[in-house]
Amino acid sequence: MMLSSHYIIPATLDEALALLADNDKQGPTRIIAGGTDVLVEIEHGADPPQTLVDISRLPALDQITQVEGHIHIGPLVTHNQAVADPLVQEHAWPLLRACWEVGAPQIRNRGTLAGNVATASPANDTISPLIVLDARITLASVRGRRTLPLSQFFLGVRKTALAADEIISDIIIPIPPQSARGTFIKAGLRRAQAISLVNIALLLDFDGGFVKEARIAFGSVAPTIVRAAAAEAALVGQALTSAQIARAEQLIQEAIHPIDDIRGSASYRRHLAGVITRRSLQQLAAKAERDRWLGNPIMLWGKTRGRYPSTPTASDLPAGSEVTCTLNGQPTALANAAHLTLLEALRERALLSGTKEGCAEGECGACTLWLDGIAVMSCLVPAARAQGADIVTVEGIAENDRLQPLQQAFIQSGAIQCGYCTPGFVMSAANLLEEHPQPSPEQAAEAITGNLCRCTGYTKIIDAIVAAGEWR
Repeated sequence: MMLSSHYIIPATLDEALALLADNDKQGPTRIIAGGTDVLVEIEHGADPPQTLVDISRLPALDQITQVEGHIHIGPLVTHNQAVADPLVQEHAWPLLRACWEVGAPQIRNRGTLAGNVATASPANDTISPLIVLDARITLASVRGRRTLPLSQFFLGVRKTALAADEIISDIIIPIPPQSARGTFIKAGLRRAQAISLVNIALLLDFDGGFVKEARIAFGSVAPTIVRAAAAEAALVGQALTSAQIARAEQLIQEAIHPIDDIRGSASYRRHLAGVITRRSLQQLAAKAERDRWLGNPIMLWGKTRGRYPSTPTASDLPAGSEVTCTLNGQPTALANAAHLTLLEALRERALLSGTKEGCAEGECGACTLWLDGIAVMSCLVPAARAQGADIVTVEGIAENDRLQPLQQAFIQSGAIQCGYCTPGFVMSAANLLEEHPQPSPEQAAEAITGNLCRCTGYTKIIDAIVAAGEWR
């Protein structure tokens, strides 16, 4: 798959903005950070850009800070980084829940909040909580900066106010009052790796037992995220009684007009919207919105804290260029690889067949490896992103050319069936054991939500991961 004719890694944000502004010289140019949307679009037949500008390792852009009563989320903050951040945990619970619902750990380790917003799909999970949190967005270009309410950013399905020479440089959330509480619920066809059939984000501000202000937003029921104005108005001044919750549920179902598609009918989506409205309001009425939250969620980022090393110097890698990296502990040059995905480069240039291609769009996890110590899906990583990086594949985790205890546990527990998916499971599990040396069955199950097994042998895989922790 040809990703682009040029892959440029700038050293500063100003360099990246200058490249975007110079489309006449560079040809059609596109920013890439996580790449979890861009590469899927190209895989599905979209014309690849002439130039990809990789900003994923620019310094200091993956920070979440508090300034004068506002939370600022940098453009490189990943979903997992947001989940782990104390400011988001304390003040932006609906956003945390939405970030946790995105994809699987490997996707959340690459995909960014800014990228989720820029893609502008009405099914994207983080947009509805950002709307109810009254977020604003700052857009940067060589012409300067401009900030606008997030509600004005979206113009339609995958259409935004973002100009061709702009990038999202900041997401700004005013810290809600302490009397406000919110939540997020997503309905999908499975528990992980699912696109929203419908999702809801709420933020209610209370005065004692009565609702003082209500914000409710729905995703995947219209071309853009929509507010539920009638239901909001019906809740204001009222207590969250069963009758009021039922009234809000009815108003929601009357107001929305979702579409029929392959994932669900309009009538089913309308029904789901009512169900998740009722459940979310019941959670808030019972003050139970955080009750089932895992206090120490599974990240699959080992001991790295989920941050990639910064790039000290710029690189320009034309198609066919050599990519140099550390691969399984050895300096390696991947010849004629800059236009490929990392998965393709490893199999076709490094001749490492352990990393498997299953779906080529981040769904199955068979291609899981470690990028600078963080578990990612290599089908969604450009090979050029590995320039100067540390890559570990399943071939690289053996100890002194002997299987490590985790691999032995897979054999002894009968966790290896056809074997095709096994390398991806092993890479996810090995990173889990870095984070949680003795994982519980629940933690093991969470760690492999991004890995599919068509032989349906998940119980033995979980048994193997737990056993490996016990041996350690």
